[in-house]
Amino acid sequence: MPRLLVTGGAGFIGSNFVLHWLREHPGDRIVVLDALTYAGSLANLHPADASPQYRFVHGDICERESVERLLREESIDTIAHFAAESHVDRSITGPEVFIRTNVMGTHSLLEAARRVWLDERALERHRFHHVSTDEVYGSLGPHDQPFSESAPYAPNSPYSASKAASDHLVRAYAHTYGLHTTVSNCSNNYGPNQFAEKLIPVTILKILAGKPIPVYGDGGNVRDWLHVSDHCRGIELILKSGTAGNVYNLGGRCERRNIDLVRTLCAIVDQRLNSLPRLRALFRESPAANRGHSESLIAYVKDRPGHDRRYAIDSSKAVKELGFGTRVPLQAGLEQVVDWYLQRAQSAA
Repeated sequence: MPRLLVTGGAGFIGSNFVLHWLREHPGDRIVVLDALTYAGSLANLHPADASPQYRFVHGDICERESVERLLREESIDTIAHFAAESHVDRSITGPEVFIRTNVMGTHSLLEAARRVWLDERALERHRFHHVSTDEVYGSLGPHDQPFSESAPYAPNSPYSASKAASDHLVRAYAHTYGLHTTVSNCSNNYGPNQFAEKLIPVTILKILAGKPIPVYGDGGNVRDWLHVSDHCRGIELILKSGTAGNVYNLGGRCERRNIDLVRTLCAIVDQRLNSLPRLRALFRESPAANRGHSESLIAYVKDRPGHDRRYAIDSSKAVKELGFGTRVPLQAGLEQVVDWYLQRAQSAA
């Protein structure tokens, strides 16, 4: 049975993956390595902590010797590498930490895997899976075809450039040293436990607090949305059936303009509050609690530098080779996320 090291497993996507894997493969060993920065929380991993097959290690992926010890100690044969700085706005104001974590951290993990799996143990069955982003491909025009795995790299932010660099390192270690690697490039994820700086959490929390919802530029930027549970299943398929040395794009085939996504969230929150008096009492500042409409909170703000206009992912390779497919429609997924925030707020009240 596989013995997995999940880096960044206390973050949004990583924690959802850990919980998914423990549900689907309860006999497999999972070790989470996370530095617990602002984007990670042990609370995200509950109830994984109840499993005897789960272990959490507080540590930094850039500390290669510590990673090597962990690979030996736990007899790890699979690395699922989620750990990353991923907030584009933060990369614009402070790119250095993105280079350290995303580039140097990935290199540290690759070196540790090479030394332990190849130099020391000649481990035939192993896998290093690297989780990346559609942003490495740059921006699409309104009529361009979605990004395939053969699309040229054209990153436009310090964040996407750092992820592109790490993708290339993974490919180089496969080609040069024979490390068994796979890479997945995914579209925008959403779902429970997402860090509050991202578009969907920001919008929901602003609505509930009755505060302006910031929308960059004209709101016409287009993103392809993928529920985190579908993403986790895609990575599971890659680890189980993906071919070493390959790249797989995982997308939701669900493009939306940012402004349309925000308006949809406004409508969902309004419907929930209009139908439940206890929610109106709990969120007194929200427009729906005062016979108003949440769309009134939309506030267009100055666009961020280098803001890519459109992303879209072509998942046909993963569909054909792995049987990948999405199960969560966007409307249902957004309703689920809104309900998740409302339930958390009611529990805390």
